[in-house]
Amino acid sequence: MEVAREEAPAERGSDGEDRDSAAAPARPRDTPDDIVLDAPASGLAFHPARDIVAAGDVDGDVFVFSYSCQEGETKELWSSGHHLKSCRAVVFSEDGQKLVTVSKDKAIHILDVERGQLERRISKAHGAPINSLLLVDENVLATGDDTGGVRLWDQRKEAPLMDMRQHEEYIADMALDPAKKLLLTASGDSCLGVFNIKRRRFELLSEPQSGDLTSVTLMKCGKKVACGSSEGTIYLFNWDGFGATSDRFALRAESIDCMVPVTESLLCTGSTDGVIRAVNILPNRVVGSIGQHAGEPVENLALSHCGRFLASSGHDQRLKFWDMAQLQAMVVNDYRQRKKKGGPLRALSSKAWSPDDFFAGLREEEDSRTLREEENEDSD
Repeated sequence: MEVAREEAPAERGSDGEDRDSAAAPARPRDTPDDIVLDAPASGLAFHPARDIVAAGDVDGDVFVFSYSCQEGETKELWSSGHHLKSCRAVVFSEDGQKLVTVSKDKAIHILDVERGQLERRISKAHGAPINSLLLVDENVLATGDDTGGVRLWDQRKEAPLMDMRQHEEYIADMALDPAKKLLLTASGDSCLGVFNIKRRRFELLSEPQSGDLTSVTLMKCGKKVACGSSEGTIYLFNWDGFGATSDRFALRAESIDCMVPVTESLLCTGSTDGVIRAVNILPNRVVGSIGQHAGEPVENLALSHCGRFLASSGHDQRLKFWDMAQLQAMVVNDYRQRKKKGGPLRALSSKAWSPDDFFAGLREEEDSRTLREEENEDSD
């Protein structure tokens, strides 16, 4: 496991000797260093209070890192190899003392965050590989599998509290309303599912959409539900109107594989083209690019406990951090001027660049100037 650092050129004094030889304090950065993994990470989560991030990879290994903007201070705390197959999701408990992981091996693992020790294993939690995981409260969690099964678990008990199978395909993602009453599920059968977990019953499935539903999140203070799809479209549902969509709009992306809300109106999406897009909901608009995994699909996104950093994992086996300050402060009305069709996305972080640069491998000065000129034009 490596931490990738950007090396600064050595400085030389008037006598020609390297100044690097003298001890110098570590320089703070805008974001923590990239973390290079041994395999792509499909599970990603931030600690709810500390500067710690967890990743589960396709080999079944789980890694926990402390991160820092101080150069060289991001480091691995511990790792676990208890899963027999790909670890597909990880989540910290509300108090941050436990880490829950699920896997293609159909097991649920609960680990102690401080020691990295396995505390509990539910070996055959599902009859099919588990694909998604959601924390309900300090004791209850929900899981979804590859065949559409949804189960609710109390960590203090052996058997599931609820076992439903209304979907025909895999459960890609889940979300919960603030009252922790309704569980929403996005499925590969192109439907949004609604389950009442207070009464342990199934409510309804939406009309089928175009393509797999890959992600789901609440927006607009819970008044809207946004679903990403494999066709690159975001579908919007009104709360209590889950049967049919109220709105939809297509991104200029091959797919939407993951989403994370940033504010009540802004969310970030990850796609197979490697671009992390910032999207405003109502008015529906792609407002720019947060960053990218150069030409590699984005597997997962997570927002830090302070909201300052977005973490992304991709098929390039890197865990990257992105500064969210510019997006958090964005006023969408400032970006009402439409760009020319096919134009580059506006860079919303210092490490973001145009998708056209992926194959060049370098961020050229000309592209940087173009982005700055577009920003000046739009702000006029």
